[in-house]
Amino acid sequence: MTENFVFNALLVAVFASALITVLLLLFVNAPYGRHQSSGWGPTIPVRLGWVLMESPASLVFFYFYFSGAQAWQPVPLLLMLMWQLHYVHRSFIYPFQIRVKPGSRTTALVIALGSLYCGINGYLNGAYISHYADHLTQDWLTDPRFIGGVVLFAFGYFLNKQSDRILRALRQNNPGEYQIPYGLGFRWVSMPNYLGEIITWSGFALASWSLAGLSFVVFTMANLVPRALANHRWYQETFSDYPKDRRAVIPYIL
Repeated sequence: MTENFVFNALLVAVFASALITVLLLLFVNAPYGRHQSSGWGPTIPVRLGWVLMESPASLVFFYFYFSGAQAWQPVPLLLMLMWQLHYVHRSFIYPFQIRVKPGSRTTALVIALGSLYCGINGYLNGAYISHYADHLTQDWLTDPRFIGGVVLFAFGYFLNKQSDRILRALRQNNPGEYQIPYGLGFRWVSMPNYLGEIITWSGFALASWSLAGLSFVVFTMANLVPRALANHRWYQETFSDYPKDRRAVIPYIL
């Protein structure tokens, strides 16, 4: 916690929202992607939705990070680069890599809620690293928590991006048709891209050693684990030959 009331209140709100999110998503599938359905209000083009939803995590982080006194210190700079490595790609490159059917649209409500969370998350982590994290001195570079966190981040980032690449290749080869993905993390789980994202932000939280980073991991799991379970069920119901030894998101467990 910090001496900033707004920061602390938003941090507590994220943890509380994670609990609400996991309880809701265990019973209701978020209406987008393969679970897109009518009755959830206005829709917007898919690519525009991705940009609007993800970009606040990058832009708000930048703003609050560079307004802090520690912005040009080595460890905060490395953490900032790790964050932006993911979010610049996710906000401004990935939406134009994915294949979407002409005229495909997504639910504006989902995009608005995702954008709100991404903005809060960008503020919490950007502000904490640059304003409040007094422990992120140069000595932190050799701390096992920082080294282990960077290694975890790199592994998760690789798994996430390679899994997305496999899915994009499937859609390029079979436009408009869902197929069973194989290779890399798909050997063990249905959603290795989600697993990679969870590992990525677990590494970031460890490397930054912050409640802001931990709140991101908790919210990411609250959001992605129920979705992974829903997608896993969808695969099993859609494909009679779906590999029976795959789990949803955690190898051999879940």
